[in-house]
Amino acid sequence: MNQPQELNLASPTFKANPYPVFTELRAHDPLHKITLQNGRSAWLVTRYQDAEKLLRDERFVKSMRNSLTPEEIAQQQSLFSQQSSFNFLSQHMLNADPPDHTRLRSLINLSFTPRLVEQWRSRIQALTDELLDAIENKGEMDLIDQFAFPLPMMVISEMLGVPDADRSKFRSWSNLVVEAAGNPEAFRQAADQLLAFYQYMVQLIEDKRQTPADDLLSKLILAEAEGNKLSQQELVSMIFLLIIAGHETTVNLISNGVLALLEHPEQFQLLKEQPELIKTAIEEFLRYRGPLMLATQRWAREDAEYEGKHIQRGDHILIALSAANRDDEEFGAADKLDITRRENRHLAFGKGIHYCLGAPLARLEGQIAIGTLVRRFPDLRLNADPQTLTWRPGSLIMGLNTLPVSF
Repeated sequence: MNQPQELNLASPTFKANPYPVFTELRAHDPLHKITLQNGRSAWLVTRYQDAEKLLRDERFVKSMRNSLTPEEIAQQQSLFSQQSSFNFLSQHMLNADPPDHTRLRSLINLSFTPRLVEQWRSRIQALTDELLDAIENKGEMDLIDQFAFPLPMMVISEMLGVPDADRSKFRSWSNLVVEAAGNPEAFRQAADQLLAFYQYMVQLIEDKRQTPADDLLSKLILAEAEGNKLSQQELVSMIFLLIIAGHETTVNLISNGVLALLEHPEQFQLLKEQPELIKTAIEEFLRYRGPLMLATQRWAREDAEYEGKHIQRGDHILIALSAANRDDEEFGAADKLDITRRENRHLAFGKGIHYCLGAPLARLEGQIAIGTLVRRFPDLRLNADPQTLTWRPGSLIMGLNTLPVSF
């Protein structure tokens, strides 16, 4: 059994194949105490049943402050003052509890309904074809750099109203943020670039204020102007969240899904023969190797008993989505990729009030991107030894650095 200090969730080596460790934890210690990179301890949840309950359980909050007494907040003021330098990284709805979460989510909820997202289908298809047209005659590509990253970035940028010329900046900023998750030292080293990210967003807001357009960012600014709906800080945080979450999930959904197909040629052949399976295939990619290894963090706001263990108020909770989605108690042959799987209640997008707002958009982009790729490049193959593929650091995401393919 791995001891807590040996379990480095952020390690690319661990992320290459975390599933045997997760299987052992589910069987022997499903609520496992680990030590994080910042030296603090956390409970790691690995069973599906526990994960689903905890994702819905109101005793576990998203804001650390809401798990502490005023005296404890005062004692940890140095920690909160360090965080305040980059409030835009934390003051968004993923880290908010009701009523703030309810208010923030309501402002953009209507922009991401399945019906409104469906109106983007033709545009997403056009962008997909443009990207594949550009590399069709080259015979090879890095699927992430030339396809899986630019497609969702173009889509979320168009939805928000981000100028074309600025989109390339977001890749390095996004990588910094997600790969430094849970690593205070990495955040300190990235301070200058994170400040540049913040300054960019402030300027973008000002530009939109002067010349509003028919885009989501202009609508959010209008909501701010109407008073008490959105503060300037919340507006910056909201843009940050939409830019990062609006493409990171889909980048990894597309690339992890394609890798899964290339590793399972019989499933790839099945999808070529039955393209109508793309919807169940996307759900299976989300389950089999989803874009997030962990759900965003939670904190116990009161003492609780779970699995015969005592969780204390203020304890840090990490829910391993990658572990829960491979639980044999919930999924038959959980380690097997099966694009025809029908009963697929995976947790890739979470559960409860924090269920991923962008799930309909990610699903649509995934269906179009992978469906079109398989149709246009039926001889797609991995252009590297699978053992040489490297995974991005950081405990939150599950994504490759590169995915070289030929066709």
